[in-house]
Amino acid sequence: MAAQEKPGAPPNPVAIFNAARAYQDSFVVKAGVDLDVFTAVAKGSHTAAEIARATNASERGIRILSDALTVLGFLDKTGDRYSLTPDSATFLDSRSPAYLGGAFKFLLHASHVENMAHFAESVRRGGSSNTDHHLDPDDDIWVDFARGMAPMMVPAAQAMAASLKGVFDGKAAPKILDIAAGHGVFGVTVAQQIPGAHIYAVDWAKVLQVAKENAKACGVSDRHHLIPGSAFDVDYGTGYDVVLLTNFLHHFDAATNVELLKKIARAMKPASHLVILEFVPNADRVSPPVPAMFSVNMLAGTPHGDAFTFAEIEKMCTDAGFAGVRAVPLEPLPQTMLLARTL
Repeated sequence: MAAQEKPGAPPNPVAIFNAARAYQDSFVVKAGVDLDVFTAVAKGSHTAAEIARATNASERGIRILSDALTVLGFLDKTGDRYSLTPDSATFLDSRSPAYLGGAFKFLLHASHVENMAHFAESVRRGGSSNTDHHLDPDDDIWVDFARGMAPMMVPAAQAMAASLKGVFDGKAAPKILDIAAGHGVFGVTVAQQIPGAHIYAVDWAKVLQVAKENAKACGVSDRHHLIPGSAFDVDYGTGYDVVLLTNFLHHFDAATNVELLKKIARAMKPASHLVILEFVPNADRVSPPVPAMFSVNMLAGTPHGDAFTFAEIEKMCTDAGFAGVRAVPLEPLPQTMLLARTL
């Protein structure tokens, strides 16, 4: 967010200039990821010449790129030698289990960049004119999402699983529905932390193959079941103790979400638990910054999606027959977990 001007300070165009060129920063970091610069540095290449050889790139190009990454805070530089920052070492070395480089393939997907290039038109319309791709079961963008974004979801998944572990501690193995499972990280993490829990993952068939891979890698494939299809159309079955509804409501308007929530409620046992994960701005809609800005993504990329406040999500849930809606902040994560129960 732009710094607040001091009282009496003269007008300053710097923030406007920085906003106009901010897209360059995104593509600078993406270039570092695409060329695997961070991994090269982690492996012992520290000068521009060494990094250039390791990445099969020009020395001039690597020098300019590495200096830019230093300006942006992703590399440190002493003399002519570059080194990783703690964050880059953790999240941008491709050998790290917390590697987030794959997220750039989704976050800077050509369709997202195109949506932002035409954002003014979305503002005029009140939503994106691209009404199809975000619900196209054959669109590889959601496979990119599943593979690239999974590491970013691990902390939230662990917090979610921990909250449910207390609910089911010492009880019979629960039956858990994972709506829009994607990468499967949420359901898989719950299965890891709650022995005997069976996860039923709903998503497009192509995307569920990523969830299947992750379940196998984590040793829970015998308790991870696939339900391919649209969350709005497919038969969930019944008797669920818990439903996980993560990063999904923001794609649709409130009326559509209420109908989905009613369908979910019909599949659940009485007094069972609904767990929602969303970007939830405060009532003022301008804070905190990340949840508040998330509505831009939805205006640019969906016909009717939004970042909903707690009051709006609470109303959707109560209109669908849920009770006891409460929010659980996941600080320092930008998302909020919301819990509700069936009557």
